[in-house]
Amino acid sequence: MRIGELAARAGTTTRTLRYYESRGLLAARRTDNGYRTYDEDDLRLLQQIRTLQDFGFELEETRPFVECLRAGHPAGDTCPASLAVYRRKLAELDALIGELGAVRAQVGAELARAELTAAARVPGGPEPRCELSPPTTEGMTQ
Repeated sequence: MRIGELAARAGTTTRTLRYYESRGLLAARRTDNGYRTYDEDDLRLLQQIRTLQDFGFELEETRPFVECLRAGHPAGDTCPASLAVYRRKLAELDALIGELGAVRAQVGAELARAELTAAARVPGGPEPRCELSPPTTEGMTQ
């Protein structure tokens, strides 16, 4: 198939395919008249790349999966290098989850503090001012 058909079937653009080719992830064969041609194996490579990118993998992280498929394995994630990328990505995700958990705990603590402060306000007392809001002239003499 030609580049336009492959792009349509893979749900991407010809520009993206040319970029993958420039990065060595996709290898086009050329016809006598110079047209790029691809086959079903190339479509499988693209599907692998796109799936991994949907999971948050960087383009370069997909390389071991592509190489695994090119080596003739039925799935791109059964080679040792692919498994290593999976392990690194899981560790990265675990670290991010930990960071987000810590931020969530801080936001929860700030909310609890703010709610206590708001509940303790004296009825009829001055309204607290947000430090980001400009001061009002209400109640001030000029």
